[in-house]
Amino acid sequence: MAHLAREFSSFSVGDEVTFSKTITEADIALFVGVSGDTYPLHVDAEYAKTTRFGRRVAHGMLSASLLSTVNGLMLGTPGGLYVEQTLQFRRPVFIGDTLTARSEVVAIDTGKRRLHCATTIVNQHGKAVIDGAAVLQKD
Repeated sequence: MAHLAREFSSFSVGDEVTFSKTITEADIALFVGVSGDTYPLHVDAEYAKTTRFGRRVAHGMLSASLLSTVNGLMLGTPGGLYVEQTLQFRRPVFIGDTLTARSEVVAIDTGKRRLHCATTIVNQHGKAVIDGAAVLQKD
């Protein structure tokens, strides 16, 4: 993944970046190590069988972290700041799901050098798992 050189003046409404990743058992284990989140729905297969999902579910914030990737790719270099992110969790993500995160510029505030982006993550079936909005400030 290359972070391309991108000046603020080069951005236009409609610019978009995507990134895809398949969620693995290792991703969940590593996320547990980083976050400390050992909620049984994510780590205990026997417990997860008793829930409405019937199996383990990936952490919502693990899935949401893919938005950090696309927003960083959007900013390019020189960089900027990820100022704000809203999230709406729409459906569960399971081990083996392939997610595609997307960030699209929907408005530009030239005075503050900010990009307002619509952010989404869909699974391999094209179903939204997360919707949201981000604000990025470009150096």
